[in-house]
This record gives sequence, C-alpha cells and structure tokens, in this order.
Amino acid sequence: MHTTAARTGIRGRAARLAVAILLAIATIGLLGMSASDASGSKGHLDVKRERFGTMPDGTVVHRYTLTNARGMEVKLITYGGAIQSLRVPDRHGRKANVTLGFSTLDGYLSTGNPYFGCITGRYANRIDEGRFTLDGVTYQLAINNPPNHLHGGNVGFDKRVWDAEVVHGKGTVGVRFHRVSPDNEENYPGALDTTVTYTLNNHNALRMRYQATTTEPTIVNLTNHAYWNLAGEGSGDINDHKLLLKASHYTPVDPTLIPTGAIDPVAGTPMDFTRSTRIGQRIRDNFEQLVIGRGYDHNWVLDRHGSGLELAARLEEPRSGRVLEVLTDQPGIQFYSGNFLDGTLYGTSGHAYRQGDGLALETQHYPDSPNHPNFPSTVLRPGDRYDTTSVYRFSTD
Repeated sequence: MHTTAARTGIRGRAARLAVAILLAIATIGLLGMSASDASGSKGHLDVKRERFGTMPDGTVVHRYTLTNARGMEVKLITYGGAIQSLRVPDRHGRKANVTLGFSTLDGYLSTGNPYFGCITGRYANRIDEGRFTLDGVTYQLAINNPPNHLHGGNVGFDKRVWDAEVVHGKGTVGVRFHRVSPDNEENYPGALDTTVTYTLNNHNALRMRYQATTTEPTIVNLTNHAYWNLAGEGSGDINDHKLLLKASHYTPVDPTLIPTGAIDPVAGTPMDFTRSTRIGQRIRDNFEQLVIGRGYDHNWVLDRHGSGLELAARLEEPRSGRVLEVLTDQPGIQFYSGNFLDGTLYGTSGHAYRQGDGLALETQHYPDSPNHPNFPSTVLRPGDRYDTTSVYRFSTD
C-alpha cells in the first residue's frame, strides 16, 4: 500500500508540475504579446519598415506599411511624409490602391510631381504674390506658382525627408513624422517644430494629426495632398464619383486662383454639393469659376457646429461601392478635381494619369488667409500650439 500510495503521490505531483509548467508557458506567451494582441481589440494591426530609395545626397528614404484586420493597407514614405499607396476592399472584398502615386522614389523627385500624397506646408495652398504682413513686417516668399506662392515654396515640406518612428495606441498603429523647419526656411519667420502623426485602426480610418510650435510669430496651414480615385488609381477619371460637401458657401477666386475675399453661397451654382452629386454632372458648365480653375479647384467653407471633428465630405464610387468620408476640425476643405494632370505622369499601376484621374480633398484653413482679415487666422505665436486633426474613413455601401 505504501508503494502504491507513493506512486500515486508521485503521479499527482508530476501532474501538478505539468499543469504549472503549462500555465507558466501560457503566461510567458501572453506577456510576450502586445497589449493589443492580448485583448483582441487591435488584432492584426501591424507596421513594417523597408528601404524605399536613396536621395541624391545619400539620405535613405524608408517606407512604412500599416495594415489592419479588415484588409486596409497604407504605405507611407519619409520623403514628404507622403501616402504612397492605400489599398481598401470594394463591396465584394476585392482590394485596390485608391490613391495616386509613384512606384519609385525617382517619380517623387521629378519636377512634374503634383504633390502626390504629401504633407504640404508651411502654408498649404496659395498666397497672393507670395507676400504677407505680420506684426508690421512684410515677408516675401518664393513665387513658385506664378504669380503666387504655393504649398510652402520651392522646397516645401513635400520635398523634405522627415524623421519617423512607429507609434502604438489603444486600437491603433501608426507612424509619427517629425522635422524642425529652421527660421527663415523658404523665407518664413521662426523655427517651426512640426509633427504629423498617421494612425490606422481596425475600422478602416486613417487619422492625421498635425502639431507645431514656433520660436517667432509665423503663419501655418498644414494638410495632406492625397489624390483619390475609389475605382482604383490608373482606372480612369473620377467624373462618376458622387461627392457631398457639408458646405453652403465657398471662397471664389480671381484668374490666378487667389480668393477674392468674398464668401459666396453655393446655391444655384455648380459649386453646390450640399447633396450628393456626380462630379462630372456640371464640371463643364459655362460658369466663370470653373473656367478659371479648368474644373474644381476651390476652398469650401464648412458648415461647422463646434470645434471638434465633424463630417466635411463624403465621396462614393458606384461601381466598386467604395465610400470615403472625411472628418476634420478645420474650417475649410479644398476640392481639386485633378485639372492639371496631363498624361505625362505614370503611376504605381503603370498607367498614365490624365486630367481628372484623381481628386484631392484637402482639409485646411482658407487660401491666402494672411491677406484677408475676414478669413480665420493662420497666425501661430510662441507659446501657442498648432494642433489639428483630420480623418479619412473608408467603407462600402
């Protein structure tokens, strides 16, 4: 009996030891997982880094790929902090890249690059004849879009290589881009410490947060210049896309695409997208503003109801069923219908980009705000923080 009991005790201790070992292994495995994997709330969110190319001065440009559990994939490059590719499924689950861009760094370095997917700044959009006055001092910026200044000048934020680091949040994964624009870069006053953070969640929403501080009074207006085609880049024009803009007014422009200072109602004009409307329906109308812009290239004044994120635009493509909603805390959005794409650029699909093959929805303060006291101010002073967020959310109907 003693022998049998001993054997039984040994077997019991062995069983308990085995269970303890298994529990320890499970615990170690759990601790080795990220918090997101353990909770399941961020399952399948991932980020990878790879070499994308090398600048003429030897600086390496990296590409970061963000993926989520629903099949969305976002590729970001450190050159210009640009969205190089963004793949989302259609209503049948078939994925396509829905943003225009280049397959190699050389394309982005070309003189013909029309700001594909990049961070634009210090001042996105146009400034009349490149001049503005701040605190009694007049500044002359580069005239890189004669006779005006456009998107930060000759070497704006879109042409800089940004520092980058991976960031993880609750239910998100992303990349934080950072650079300090020195005092007097492109003739802007003050050193501007700038951070742009892209984060992706499992609801197919890409969030862009722009933050900046300055050492001297300056002007700031940052945005992203992605071109969208929800049927897939390189598949043709965007005329059959339907667009809704939550804006009952817009800022008309002069023949050089500078705002006149007026804020006009859209009602009764081809600028009215308060109801979802096919983009090609009125784009060729004999309407002065469309003639000036060769299509749509205007700032819409958003009908805002507070200071937080609100729906600014809804874009849908009937054949694929893809839908893009743009939310922002900014007062305006620039709708540009790709009017100056001319067939000389070939994108990631190898197809030429012709007029209207992509559209931009740029959340922003108004163009040329420093020269229009009736527009929302874009002045940033030492001790204050520029902090704005926009979200591009994808779904299917």
